[in-house]
Order: sequence, then structure tokens, then C-alpha cells
Amino acid sequence: MSAAARIPHPPLQGSQLAMGTLALSLAVFMNVLDSSIANVSIPAISGNLGVSPQQGTWVITSFAVANAISVPLTGWLTMQFGQVRLFMASILLFVLSSWLCGMAPNIETLIAARILQGAVAGPMIPLSQALLLGSYPPAKSSMALALWGMTTLVAPIMGPLLGGWISDNYSWPWIFYINIPVGLFTAWATWSIYAKRESVTRAIPIDKIGLVLLVIWVGALQLMLDKGKELDWFNSGEIILLTVIAVVGLIYFIVWENGQDHPVVDLSLFKGRNFSAGVLAISVGYGLFFGSLVIMPLWLQTQLGYTATEAGKVMAPVGVFAIILSPIIGKILPKVDARRIASLAFLGFALVFFMRARFNTEVDTVSLLIPTLIQGAAMSMFFIPLTSIILSGQAPEKIPAASGLSNFVRIMCGGMGASIMTTMWDDRSTLHHARLTEATGYASPAFVQNMQTMQQAGLPDQAAYAVLDRSISVQASTMAATDIFYMAAMIFLVLIGFVWLTRPKKSSAPVDAGGAH
Repeated sequence: MSAAARIPHPPLQGSQLAMGTLALSLAVFMNVLDSSIANVSIPAISGNLGVSPQQGTWVITSFAVANAISVPLTGWLTMQFGQVRLFMASILLFVLSSWLCGMAPNIETLIAARILQGAVAGPMIPLSQALLLGSYPPAKSSMALALWGMTTLVAPIMGPLLGGWISDNYSWPWIFYINIPVGLFTAWATWSIYAKRESVTRAIPIDKIGLVLLVIWVGALQLMLDKGKELDWFNSGEIILLTVIAVVGLIYFIVWENGQDHPVVDLSLFKGRNFSAGVLAISVGYGLFFGSLVIMPLWLQTQLGYTATEAGKVMAPVGVFAIILSPIIGKILPKVDARRIASLAFLGFALVFFMRARFNTEVDTVSLLIPTLIQGAAMSMFFIPLTSIILSGQAPEKIPAASGLSNFVRIMCGGMGASIMTTMWDDRSTLHHARLTEATGYASPAFVQNMQTMQQAGLPDQAAYAVLDRSISVQASTMAATDIFYMAAMIFLVLIGFVWLTRPKKSSAPVDAGGAH
């Protein structure tokens, strides 16, 4: 690499900076939105294509598996092709695969298109982060992270709302077609601004064995997480087999990659204290947050009688303070220890979940909205400082690899959080239902009084029993949800300790790295 090649590109200014920020943010928004927008449309897709809802869930699983495999490859692919060329290819192929998804005549074609879409989407998030950091002057790198963080915070909440609205008012292919104009605009804007800001490339041998091992263990793990609940976890031979493949594959992968001069995933990044502790904190925290995004709407819809739209409206305000506060956090971050802001975020999350742990079956909308709004404030202080800590001290050429690997671990933990929380919710609901049922029977005055009231209202015994059982089920599910919220609050408090294991540099790494792109 020549000396000239190492000269960093100057920061963007004026309209170019604004346009570049918009284009990169839209790419992230489109990507993250697509990982969640299909969730609420599965019934419509399944019905239209004539398959069961269980088969329809492969539309989600196929995207998640392909995406999880491709994200950690970002660093290696960047060295091969360059940041800008790889980012452009990702966007254009994402547009193509979105069009193929919308045109799919059957479930097999749709799943194949979703696999392509997930695979090409992988590098987009870490590369958008790296390109955005390179667009801003060193003193403004925190603001770049703030603007990037806003899109990753709002898109998962917007996905189900937008997906439900499109499915209700149009037809399911439009959840994919909306990517086409956004993607084409993003590609045009990105190329016009960043074409001459390409990163240095060098030919690196393909670590074929490492790549195969990565596909095997990540694919097995993602399939296990997505299908575990449906197949009753470890009571299923299929889930046990996937778990064994994932664990053995991971062990072989770690051993193999550590012995390679040009590994497909740079695991040496975990030797850095900032990277390892920061990734642990952001990933576990994101897993708890993402799991709650799944549990809350389910609880509201299945137990409290909310419609999908009403449940979405209760969850949507989380984006209000996230959008308002993110630029402010970005502005003050260079002047304040990032660990203090991250600690405040975890305290905010702990408060939110402690408040939710006090919910009951009579909870009103205002009581639901208050912790949701506070969670938005905590989110604005979560991504930005922790991302700054994770990238702190990384060499410029390591930024795409560090961003790709940290995003991979975070996304995997998000999937694990959703799977673990929904399983715990089911198990705790069954436990509480059994305990509450033990307190019923004609030895219980309350039970006798309720039965008599319903019988006097003209309900036969069987109908009265059904009403009571439904009431017990709602109570049990609510108690199970509050158990999980309390556990999450305690874990957030523990995570503060991991934040303080880091030693971020005062002239944070994204700053120095940013100028090198």
C-alpha cells in the first residue's frame, strides 16, 4: 500500500454531507425495516400463496439466516472489493431481490429471493457506518454516529406498523416494492458522492474452510433459534441436532480462524478490552430490548384484547425521544465520558423494565406509554456511546471488520433474546396457570362466588368454567410477562459493570478512523 493510498479523504461539506448522510441513513433504514416488516404480513403471504403459517415463517427465517452469515464477512469483502463498490453492489442487489420477492409466484421462489436479499443486506449496515464516519470531520464523528443510530432505533418499530398498514390497505408484495425507489435513490446519491472516495483494496486469499465453517455454525444456530419454539426446543431431535452442529461448528471455526493469516472473520478484535466488553454490553442489552419488542405486542394482543394496530401505537412512541435526543447526545459525547452516558442508558432501561414489572391486567394506556417514552430516551444514549467505545482504538482499515463483527453479535443476540424471552414467557405462563388453578375449586370462597354470579347470569357450568379459565390464563400470562421484565431490569443493572471494564480513548477511534475512508 503506497503512502498516497494512506492519505485520508477530506470530510464532506455542505450539501454533499447532507445528501451523503441522508443516502446512507436511508440504506440502513431500508435494511433494518425489511428484517421486521414481513413479520406481521406472514398471514397474508401464507394465505395468498396457499401455504400454512408455519411454512410462511420461512420468509423470515431465510432472510435472518442469510443475513447473519453475511454480516461478519463485511471486513474481508471490503478488503477485496472496496467499501464503496461493495456498498453499491449490496444496494443494487437488494433492490433486485426486493423486486423478485414481490413478483414471487410461489413460496419456494419467495424464500429463494429472501435468501438473496438477506445475504446482500449483510454488509450494508457496517459499511454505512464506516462511510458515514469518513464523511464527517474528527470533531463531529459522534454526531455521525448519532444520525446513524437514529435509523437503527426507529426502523424496527416502524417495520410492523408499516407492514400491517400495507397488508391491510394494499397487498403484501408492496412491503418489498417500497424498497425499489428508496434503493435506487440511495444508490444514485451514494455513487455520485462517494465514487471517488473508495477505500484501499488488496487481494486476500479466500479462507474457504473458514467460510464453510461460518455458514454451517451460524446457519444451524439461526435455524435453531427461529424454529426452537415451534418444535418445542430440546424435546425435538431436529433442534438437538442443530444445537450440536452449531456448537461443534463454532469450536472448529474459532480454532481454525485463530490459526489463519487471512481469516474470513477477524476474531483477534476480541483481544481488545474496549471491543469485547463493549460488544457484550451492547449485544446483551439489544437482546433484552428486542425480546421486549416481541413480548409486549404479543401480550397486548393475545391477553388484553388490543388489535395489531393498537398494539403498534402503544409501542411506536419509543421513537419520539430517540429521534429528539440522538443529535443532542452526539453533540455532547466528545465532551463527556462515553461510559457515563452508556451507564445512564442502562439505568434508564432498568427503570423502564421495573415499571413494566408492575403492570397488571387492568393497566391503562397512559401507564403503558410512560415507560415506552422513557425507553426512547434510554435508546438514544445506548447505541451511540457504546458504538463509539467499540470502535475506539481501532486502526482505520479495521473499522469495517470491527463494525461488521459487532453488528453480527448484536443481531444474533437480538434473535436469541426474542427466542429465549418468548419461551420463558410460555413456561412461566404455564407455571403461574397451574399455581392459580390450585387455588380454585369449591373450597375457595372467591371461586364459589364467581361461579354463582355467572350461573345467576344464565351461564351453564361449562361456559362458566371456560370464562374462569380464560381469566386465569390472562392473569398467568401477565404475571409471566412481569417476571421477565423484572429479570431484564436486573440484567441491565449488571451490564453497567461491563461498560466500566472499557477504557475508551479520549480522541475516540471513530474520529481517527473516519478520516481514513
